[in-house]
Amino acid sequence: MQVSIIVPLFNEDESLAELTEKINNALSGTYTFEIIFVDDGSTDQSWQELQKLSEHQQNIQAIRFRKNYGKSTALQAGFDEAKGRYIATIDADLQDDPNEIPAMIEKMQQEGLDLVSGWKQKRYDPLSKTIPSRFFNRVTAGLTGIKLNDFNCGLKVYKKEVIDDIELYGELHRYIPLLAQRQGYDKIGEKIVYHQARKYGNTKFGFDRYMHGFLDLITLLFVNRYLQRPMHFFGTLGFIFLLVGGIINLYLTVDKLFFGVHLSNRPLLLLGVMLMVLGAQIFSIGFLGELILKHQGQRQPPNIQDKI
Repeated sequence: MQVSIIVPLFNEDESLAELTEKINNALSGTYTFEIIFVDDGSTDQSWQELQKLSEHQQNIQAIRFRKNYGKSTALQAGFDEAKGRYIATIDADLQDDPNEIPAMIEKMQQEGLDLVSGWKQKRYDPLSKTIPSRFFNRVTAGLTGIKLNDFNCGLKVYKKEVIDDIELYGELHRYIPLLAQRQGYDKIGEKIVYHQARKYGNTKFGFDRYMHGFLDLITLLFVNRYLQRPMHFFGTLGFIFLLVGGIINLYLTVDKLFFGVHLSNRPLLLLGVMLMVLGAQIFSIGFLGELILKHQGQRQPPNIQDKI
């Protein structure tokens, strides 16, 4: 199997037959491929439509969730089943063109890339969706250091080993390039892809998706940097608080001993003591984190690329 195409979907029954036809036209005769649909708890006729399609095409697989878990979980279920050398993801709403997939694979091969992300440079979405998306992409690129213009594009192609070394949850499907980079797959490319307006159904976009996405990004950046060395974060922060609190208390002690200043009405004393107590607590959290990691032996093993 050369290519596995993962299609997460939620209430997209009208588009599935047309999408399947487009994928067949794009890849038939060029690659051996499989299509893995993941029905993320649809309440329409999506599953019945997938059953019909699988009866007429042997290379179609379908997974059905009992409820809606979200796109990341759906993609991970598809990744777990994929057998292809290259893994492509595409949304089921027909806004992305499957004809882009062979060109993205070719770009990956020619440039030795680990993954290629689509860039919907010209979008046919309402401003209520495009403006937040542009802001999100710029902030994410700035925070992660990965120079992509469109983290949200559902059209991406990966080497099989990339998706084997990552695991998705929450809203982390937006940050697969960051997850891949974290595992050492830093050859990341981008290709401008054709985009078109939604043909059937309604968009699943909502502001809460971006809010959840930003919270997941903050968590991911923190975990990525400090999971294996919690003392570096908590110890540094605790030391700073202890130092500032100690300086304040030393200043007040000098005032008391040499100048006879009464401290009972000095709010600064309360601040100094509070900073020292807080610093000691934060420092202790980092120390406990190091002890837990050492005791449980859960330090993440290195990702070995090759052996002789």
